[in-house]
Amino acid sequence: MIMSKKRAQAYTEEFRREAVKRADKPGATTASVARELGVSAQQIYNWRRQFNRLSEKQFNSLDGADYSKQESAEVRKLKRELHEARQEVEFLKTAAASLRTTKSKVRTDT
Repeated sequence: MIMSKKRAQAYTEEFRREAVKRADKPGATTASVARELGVSAQQIYNWRRQFNRLSEKQFNSLDGADYSKQESAEVRKLKRELHEARQEVEFLKTAAASLRTTKSKVRTDT
């Protein structure tokens, strides 16, 4: 006998957001909204937790792809580049100040 895994249905971000929004309305319960939409109440709780905890891009995933890893790697790269650029600016400021003092000494010596 071959056992097949039941594949979870993928819901669109719009559907998930609307479900959470409807469950958050006054007078509505998560259980009643879940029954109306044909999903479990736990699923709406999970979506709410994701929505509250994660950024817009992370909440928006397609086919289980996690964009957060890709974006965090890019953020780390950009922070590293910013740090290096700031170090270069500080070096150039120091070099420029050093040149100014050297030039002023040369002028006073002549």
